[in-house]
Amino acid sequence: MAGLERITQPTLDVLETLLHAFDNNEDIHGWAIIKRTKRAGPTVYKALDRLEDAGMITGAWEELGPDQPGPRRRFYHLTGEGAAVARTLLAERRPSALCPKPAFGVSLLGYGKVQGGEAC
Repeated sequence: MAGLERITQPTLDVLETLLHAFDNNEDIHGWAIIKRTKRAGPTVYKALDRLEDAGMITGAWEELGPDQPGPRRRFYHLTGEGAAVARTLLAERRPSALCPKPAFGVSLLGYGKVQGGEAC
């Protein structure tokens, strides 16, 4: 993919979060990505900009009605090709990221532990 000369750990964190949202057919906004990755805002938004420039994700501003206060949020979604590239990168560099995960906000004991030398 053009524009991704290097893949950093923060980029992998963002890709992992975006892939989880993609697999659950959800769009996710920047602030939620910041919270889930536990990365600083500038770090996350720089990764999102690079991924969008590379054509791996699309971003769209939400539409707010006149009765909805507050700033608009930008929602992000992996493209089909972006999801395939994300899976490949995560399989190579962070295999445990591809383990099935509970829905956001759900905690399962022992989830994601490595057993028998294999992830998951």
